[in-house]
Amino acid sequence: MIKFVFFGSSQFSKYVLDTLRSKGLEPILNITSAKEPLPELPDADVYIVASFGKILADSVIYKPKFKTLNVHPSLLPKLRGPAPIQYTILQDEKPGVTIQRINEKMDEGPIVAQTEVTLPQGVGYAEAESILGKAGGELLAEVLPKWVTGEVEEMPQGGNATYTKFIEKEQSDITNDDPETALRKIKAFEVWPRARQSTPTGNLIITDAHIADGELVLDKVIPPGKKEMDYVSYLNGLKGKQ
Repeated sequence: MIKFVFFGSSQFSKYVLDTLRSKGLEPILNITSAKEPLPELPDADVYIVASFGKILADSVIYKPKFKTLNVHPSLLPKLRGPAPIQYTILQDEKPGVTIQRINEKMDEGPIVAQTEVTLPQGVGYAEAESILGKAGGELLAEVLPKWVTGEVEEMPQGGNATYTKFIEKEQSDITNDDPETALRKIKAFEVWPRARQSTPTGNLIITDAHIADGELVLDKVIPPGKKEMDYVSYLNGLKGKQ
């Protein structure tokens, strides 16, 4: 039995851990809060990090015999940083997951394993997070036993790295974007901060849309102060006020 501590504070983390558990891999400790101080950490074979909102100290990542592995939802060295899933959608990057050994620099540690992942055309963030999280759990479950027996040889990432930044609310404005860019924002930001368009009555939140004949067609929206509705109903409501 592999003794591991799991660090994960997001929905992505839950998908990874649920998949590990389905394979009979249960952590001896599951740390889900990145805001609270870390508890006393037990001895373990390896620590596992999956979308944990805190950078772990060197004294933590090097404590286990087989160090600390990270599940990252991109094909490193592409899309290092805090928002790889959103940027996969925004930039139409090739999707995938990487298991890497954590070192002193964020997402720069050597690669233990990685695999490309197929996402549906026009996928939104929530579905992409689910697919990539489960794929990351599957890959980790496959490689973890080999990692602790020394059967896996890590590889340096190499060059051509790209980076993501924390998503800011200001990025969600699609008012002046071309249709393709706007649609990617709608899909990438569907959970937060949600794409929005300026109107005379306030920001109209766009929750679903598609492109037809080169134009962005809105399907579902949330008007200021109201619940989600289809866009046709929203337009009819505006006509009724005229």
